[in-house]
This record gives sequence, C-alpha cells and structure tokens, in this order.
Amino acid sequence: MKTIKYNVKTPEVVTLCEMLNNLGYNLVVSNSFTLAVDEAVKNFQAKNNLVVDGIVGMKSWSKLYELNAQFTNHNDKFLSEQDLMNFANTFQLELATVKAVNEIESSGKGFLLSGKPKILFEGHIFWKELEKRGINPNNYCNSNTTDVLYKSWTKQHYVGGEGEHVRLQKAMQLGSDQKFIDAANASASWGCFQIMGFHALPLGYTSIDDFVQKMYVNEDEHLNAFGRFLSTNHLIPFLQNKDWSEFARRYNGAGYKVNKYDTKLANAYAKYSK
Repeated sequence: MKTIKYNVKTPEVVTLCEMLNNLGYNLVVSNSFTLAVDEAVKNFQAKNNLVVDGIVGMKSWSKLYELNAQFTNHNDKFLSEQDLMNFANTFQLELATVKAVNEIESSGKGFLLSGKPKILFEGHIFWKELEKRGINPNNYCNSNTTDVLYKSWTKQHYVGGEGEHVRLQKAMQLGSDQKFIDAANASASWGCFQIMGFHALPLGYTSIDDFVQKMYVNEDEHLNAFGRFLSTNHLIPFLQNKDWSEFARRYNGAGYKVNKYDTKLANAYAKYSK
C-alpha cells in the first residue's frame, strides 16, 4: 500500500476506511481522504503508539493489517492479470480499457474485507422494483425507512462498505414476502463492475437469487457478468473506440456527466495504457 494522507483521492483510501470501520470507527467508505478520515487515522495512531501525524505509511498500514488479519485473507476471490488479459482478448478490447472500467466502478476491488461483494444500494430503484411487483411503496414510507426507500435518486444515504449491506438487509426486511428480497437485491449494484441486480434475467441468469449467489463467489463471476452486460447491450464498440461519453451514458445513465464518469474513464485509460 502506498503512503496516503489528508486530501488525497485514491483507491487505497477505500481499504483504509474499511479497516478502520472494522476496528470500530464509523466512516463513510469512499476513495476520498476526508477530514473525518484524518481524525480517525490520528485517533488510531494515538491508540496504537504510532506517530500521530495522520499520514498512513508503512507502520500504520502494518498495524492496520495486523489488527484486521481475520478480514483480509480473500486472495482466492480476486481477479488475476491473466483473467483480465483473457477477457480483453475474448472481447477484442485493450487491457487498459478493461482496467479503466474496473477502477472507476469499484476502485479495482469487487469484495469487502469481510468477503462480501461490494455493493451500492439504490433506494429510488427499490421504489420502482416494489411497484413492478405490485407493492405500493407509499405503504412502507416512514421516518425509519427514509434511507432505503425514496422516490427520486439521491446520494445522501450512501455509506459505502459494509454499511451498504446493512441498508440492503433493512430493505429486505420491510416485508415478509419473497418479493421484498428480490426487489431489494434487484436494487443494488454488485461487484467489480457494479452491475445492477435488475439486469439478472436479461443477462441470462435464472433468477435474481442466482445472480446474487454468483456475485458472492469471486471476481471472475463479476467479470463474467460484465461480459454478459457488454454483449447484451451492444457496448463493446464504444469501448473499442474509446467513446467514453457514450459508453458512460449507456452504462451509468443520463447523470454520467454530473459524476464525470467519462472523464474518469478517459483518465484511468490513459494511466493504464502507458
């Protein structure tokens, strides 16, 4: 792990936040080294007789890994360079292109330290998925459900990491019917390439449950889902031509410009293609 400190934005911060949260901190998991992360790091350093400077270097990383040992042994789940090379060859894509999408969608990692797949739960999709199943979401709206059930998109309820699985479980438990479980799973994006659960059937999975079970297996299954998504939605030419804006629009939706997905993809590609 490289040395990181306040105000940097890098995938290593995601791992840092996960590790600190496993030790009892309560951070939003993202790739941004915020003031809250800085304060948590300094607190951690003070408690573990380290230099209290907020800089996460070799000594801080070593202590974090030591204390998180029970969470970090999941190497059998990860993609290898050869896996990505084989995928790139199969779909006639540059390896740098595949790596770029992987980095931007999930910071290059499809699993949390706990071994659960990385997800992001979308409460506005949950609203729509309940309606598809003949369930009126308004009947379940109250002060306790505002973080998992809402009509319009917002990122204010995102917490990242394990917290997204807590939100998913909360959504599942709004009703006793299997429809609530399926609607909730359909409303999360899963794994390295953040494929939404509602794509399961169109991508050829036998059910949403079949898709979710495979997302728990390893990152190779995430890569397989990505390949299915590219093929089913005819997105391969946009990646081959490095048409980042059109790929981002079709992959991430109309709001891609606000989140600068096209710019992020282009920058990541430039980095990996060197």
